[in-house]
Amino acid sequence: MSKFQMGDMVFAAQDLYNEALEETGDSAIPGIAPDALLVATGARGVVVNVGHVQEMPEEEIFLVRFETDAEGTLGEPIGCLAEELNGA
Repeated sequence: MSKFQMGDMVFAAQDLYNEALEETGDSAIPGIAPDALLVATGARGVVVNVGHVQEMPEEEIFLVRFETDAEGTLGEPIGCLAEELNGA
């Protein structure tokens, strides 16, 4: 059973950055600079999908849309590991 399910409210347990790809140094999320802050610690979001890394099927990835403003507008989905999230 997954730690989080689709529709669960979660919070960022740490600052999340757009990591540079090891092979090329390019941005992991196109259009956003490598190492740019994506989400600050404590930001609220909702799990929109649950999957895993093909090379590591035991490692779950949670696709989360975090709020981007005080009105609760949801940003683009970001892949997160369980340890990067806290439950509501």
